[in-house]
Amino acid sequence: MRVFGRIQRSLLYPRGFARPEERLLRRVPDLERWSLPIEKGSVEAVLLRALGGGPRPAVIFAHGNAELIEYWAGPLARYRDHLGMHLLLVEYRGYGRSAGSPSEAGITADFRAAYDRLVARPDVDESRIIGHGRSLGGGAIGTLAAGRPLAGMVFESTFTSVPEVVPWAPARLMPDRYDTRSVLRSFEGPSLIMHGTRDVTIPYPHAERLAEAAKDAELLQFVAGHNDLPQDGRYWGAIDRLLVRAGAIQK
Repeated sequence: MRVFGRIQRSLLYPRGFARPEERLLRRVPDLERWSLPIEKGSVEAVLLRALGGGPRPAVIFAHGNAELIEYWAGPLARYRDHLGMHLLLVEYRGYGRSAGSPSEAGITADFRAAYDRLVARPDVDESRIIGHGRSLGGGAIGTLAAGRPLAGMVFESTFTSVPEVVPWAPARLMPDRYDTRSVLRSFEGPSLIMHGTRDVTIPYPHAERLAEAAKDAELLQFVAGHNDLPQDGRYWGAIDRLLVRAGAIQK
């Protein structure tokens, strides 16, 4: 099982393909950098602080398995700049400038630590925290929701579970499963599920099964693959609707 686990993690977390680009963070104003302590070092997170008075809602974002937090600081800045929400980007262990080795247990612990630090701030409304995960990040947000309260969740190109992505492999030998569908079955808040119909990495039926499992979900399909979901009016319009349904913003 240990050998199979090492093989699974080498495929699930191809962090060698994600090249740090510090300049992408330097471009973002009002950026706060965090270090979350782990056993041997720390994990990085960055907070794009919302402007304005009073406690603000927040989004916690988890990226795909071959990406880094800096790739998303610009594309997701609309959460802060137009919607008035804090945006917290949490890195995975062993990725970029973060120490450690990635695993479901470790990533879950880090996201929960980041959540706890976020909601302890006086400028954050802990009743209006949204999770947004892309691909593997949907699994990370699911494990976060299983242990911390979220007002709503956004799943972008996400799987039902890791074993169902590779059904030919013995699930009992997989240490990291990210059972997102099980989380949605018990989640009481609203969810948004966005997926490309041409996705060959995580085929579209995963999105349909996630929507079927959820108690309150909007399913939005795009004519797109796994890494080219357009951040257009439909994309942000659906996110706006989710935020309203979750009580995070008012329109």
